[in-house]
Amino acid sequence: MSYFDKVLIANRGEIAIRVMRACRELGIETVAIYSTPDKNALHVKYADEAFHIGEAHPSKSYLNADRILEIATMCGAEAIHPGYGFLAENYRFAERVEESGLNFIGPSSKTIHMMGSKLDSKEAMSAAGVPVLPWTKGGVTSTEEGIAFAEEIRYPVIVKASAGGGGIGMQIVREESDISEAIEKGMRIAQSAFGDPTIFIEKYLDKPRHIEVQVLADKHGNAIHLYERECSIQRRHQKLVEEAPCSIMTPELRKRMTDSALTVAKTCNYTNAGTVEFLYSNGEYYFMEMNTRLQVEHTITEIVTGVDIVRQQIAIAAGEKLAYKQDDIILRGHAIECRINAEDPMNNFAADPGKIVRYRSPGGPGIRVDSGIHVGYAIPPQYDSMISKLCAFGLTRIEAIERMRRAIYEYVILGVKTTIPLHHALMNNRQFIEGNTHTHFLEDQHIRDNLQRFFRDEESRMQTLAESLRQGKETAAVTAAISVYLHQTKKNE
Repeated sequence: MSYFDKVLIANRGEIAIRVMRACRELGIETVAIYSTPDKNALHVKYADEAFHIGEAHPSKSYLNADRILEIATMCGAEAIHPGYGFLAENYRFAERVEESGLNFIGPSSKTIHMMGSKLDSKEAMSAAGVPVLPWTKGGVTSTEEGIAFAEEIRYPVIVKASAGGGGIGMQIVREESDISEAIEKGMRIAQSAFGDPTIFIEKYLDKPRHIEVQVLADKHGNAIHLYERECSIQRRHQKLVEEAPCSIMTPELRKRMTDSALTVAKTCNYTNAGTVEFLYSNGEYYFMEMNTRLQVEHTITEIVTGVDIVRQQIAIAAGEKLAYKQDDIILRGHAIECRINAEDPMNNFAADPGKIVRYRSPGGPGIRVDSGIHVGYAIPPQYDSMISKLCAFGLTRIEAIERMRRAIYEYVILGVKTTIPLHHALMNNRQFIEGNTHTHFLEDQHIRDNLQRFFRDEESRMQTLAESLRQGKETAAVTAAISVYLHQTKKNE
């Protein structure tokens, strides 16, 4: 079934390819956009059409709404899928897409606007009866106000930007002597990063779990959840490992959390795919925010439920009713996703852009790799450092971990430093294996302090496997030369 004739994907890399795959299955033509350094990127080659969007800097390319809309109109696209990041949660962009007569494959601009403000969303969800941590309603307008509130709810507290995301500007404050500086710094960062100096203070939980619920809602008033994911393994408030389902989930807790997630969706008149994020500690959970877009980690939910979330996004945007009822959604097995980033875990996760000189992705039972790179591809320094999403499925959590270990062993990426050794260490960490995770797990378990051995193991293993790749390349070159020679000989005859 083809819901649209042509869709423009306003993104790059693996997520652009993921959306294009769903479109191809549905018989929908795809349009890629690319910046100058992405000229030879895989998503450009995979699409039916591709257009240069601008220079390397995101503001001149993937954030250039004028140019994106111009291309969409020129090529006859009927809908735009924003992927994640860039313009995916920019309500002004969604509004312009709507006004242009195109379909935005995501929620309405009004919903994005409402849920994009952490303050407005907390206020609305608190009024709807969803559990929320104590926070400064209306934001912090003065240092004195912030100090008084922190004393009222007791330390530790966390300072956040109202319009923020990705952990930018977040500051944990444990003592009164540090609160003034944190407030002033928070306002500066919020203004610089988001153009809005509004911050708020919230009660801080020391070692919570980060648990989120995937929801789908159509334009006919139907909404379902696709169960939960745990995303507690993080660095700088950004996720590194996700799994579905959560290892500590009980039927009673799941019912409460998924009911709350659907209440959130109903309260903001949500349509399309979205994710409601909670913090969990000591038997209680609290609404944190809603991501009004496709999540990076949607992959593992697709694996354990069998629901193609991107296909559902497209169908919902086209006005179709949900293809599933809640009773149709059944959890099967366990899935883990490791984000393979071009970063150096030994150097505070500093990005390590560069050229991929050897690449071999893992395979076999239960393995899924979503990637947008290839041998010879140069990872640009201007964009996110993620190389791929490595997923492992098992009928049990232990089987998923075992398959992930094997997949990590098989993965060869040479030319840049990656987070593969870190994931090797995590998959062999006893506390992780037992499911005792929280948002400060990396620091608490001193994972990075013990990485040197894993780095040595990974380097040796990759070099060994890379030798086979090199031999294969030489064999392929000889085979190709012989083929050309025989073809030429036959032609001359």
